[in-house]
Amino acid sequence: MARHTPVMAVMVAAARKAARGLQRDFGEVENLQVSLKGPANFVTAADKKAEKTLFEELSKARPGYGFLMEEGGTIEGSDKSHRWLIDPLDGTTNFLHSIPHFAISIGLERDGQIVAGVVYNPISDELFIAEKGQGAFLNDRRLRVAARRELANAVVATGIPHIGRPGHKRFIAELGVVMNEVAGVRRMGSAALDLAYVAAGRYDAYWEANLAPWDLAAGIILVREAGGFVSDLNSRDDVLNSGGVIAGNETIHRELAKALKRAHAAS
Repeated sequence: MARHTPVMAVMVAAARKAARGLQRDFGEVENLQVSLKGPANFVTAADKKAEKTLFEELSKARPGYGFLMEEGGTIEGSDKSHRWLIDPLDGTTNFLHSIPHFAISIGLERDGQIVAGVVYNPISDELFIAEKGQGAFLNDRRLRVAARRELANAVVATGIPHIGRPGHKRFIAELGVVMNEVAGVRRMGSAALDLAYVAAGRYDAYWEANLAPWDLAAGIILVREAGGFVSDLNSRDDVLNSGGVIAGNETIHRELAKALKRAHAAS
């Protein structure tokens, strides 16, 4: 049973409050799909509204902490050692298309280290939480990364660069190598949930490039507290700054990193 520390209770309460708005807005988006104008502007408003709720709730509970947010950018706090990293709607494109796979992601950084994370899918009501040294949990059930040791048996998640994003050619080279070595590749459209699913053992591994710190912060600690390994694409520990990520259990992480290296050497 996951006991919520005071800071985790704050994070969970903020996520649940923002989720209520997103649940209502998601219902609206489903109705807007048939309109010619489409729901794009509505979704942008929903995103900003959720971020405002998170900012207000977390500021109220921990007044001095700083923020790094997708919409609101950097806000310096009087407490220089603590910072929230927030993505109010990770999986915006899914939300926009009425696909119920998106999440609120909240990470807490202390002196440059991620010490707590929450990833919450409001539609499935799956709440993933982790704190440094306390383990990772899904709705109070303890999580462990999958135990598979062969890439040939592994299901691996990734992100595919879309229009306006860099790295198309590099990704095609990576995919060409990886799909020949694994049981399946999945692209679900939410980095935060991809990492949460690795922590839960649903995916054996995950890799992606060109991500923002708020996409990754909560998911990193989820995987690590579930016994997994997370690195940047060069197998170093600079995930938040590099924007690239490989996650999995120790063996699969190492094998996937090797496969990606081969892809980069060949491309």
